[in-house]
Amino acid sequence: MLWRCRHRNIDLARPLVMGILNITPDSFSDGGRYAGLDAALARAREILSEGAAIIDVGGQSTRPGALEVEESIELSRVVPLIEGIAATCDVAISIDTSKPAVMAAAMAAGACIINDVYALRAPGARALAAEMQAGVCLMHMQGEPRTMQERPHYNDVVGEISDFLLHEREACLAAGIAAESIVFDPGFGFGKSLEHNLTLLRELPRFAALDAPLLVGVSRKNVIGKILGKPLNERLYGGLGLAALAVSGGARIIRTHDVGPTCDAIRTVSAVLQGMET
Repeated sequence: MLWRCRHRNIDLARPLVMGILNITPDSFSDGGRYAGLDAALARAREILSEGAAIIDVGGQSTRPGALEVEESIELSRVVPLIEGIAATCDVAISIDTSKPAVMAAAMAAGACIINDVYALRAPGARALAAEMQAGVCLMHMQGEPRTMQERPHYNDVVGEISDFLLHEREACLAAGIAAESIVFDPGFGFGKSLEHNLTLLRELPRFAALDAPLLVGVSRKNVIGKILGKPLNERLYGGLGLAALAVSGGARIIRTHDVGPTCDAIRTVSAVLQGMET
């Protein structure tokens, strides 16, 4: 199973880790921590050394209540960092954005994956991804980041999200994006209540059985805080538990802040499910 991402074919035969690198002042977990280019590049090298196969660079917070960032500001944050990573690290780089101009600049700087919480629905986004032959992650979100957690509602949360992802996949295929370039993300915490998130986690095999590999991102999220009653800096073990659950449910990519421990956790689960790596 290969994920086709421009000049890279990423092997998904075993689950792998996408390490989060936010260079924003207001991200929910690490806002401001890697705002300087030197600090961000150092963290990128650390993420790679801890075992991540992909570094996901973000210059716009999508936490609940987050406001839109001007395109010029987002570009000034992500482009120099992507250029620096591409020049010094042999790793797949993902751009976490919904703006086509940022996607294009990130691709020119060395990224090969577009990770979009709006599932490439912005005008021109699909055409750009097709032209660049980028790997794409289509995520489900109910509403907008600023308001998505106010009153999320579904009649059938698994069915509605599955239908959305399949519909957006068809739109991507019609735009010329290769089937092998698409992965799905149910969007934990993006317009979902605690019960919605728990249902999605229980039903992960249904998402894994859809027409694209499955990416799961629950690292440090509020679902863990609500289950355990713990703040952000005490959610590592809960996150590792959910990462292991996700892999056992069929996820092929785990997006996380806690790269080293998560790599160990999913490698252990993979050894049980698939045997030792040869």
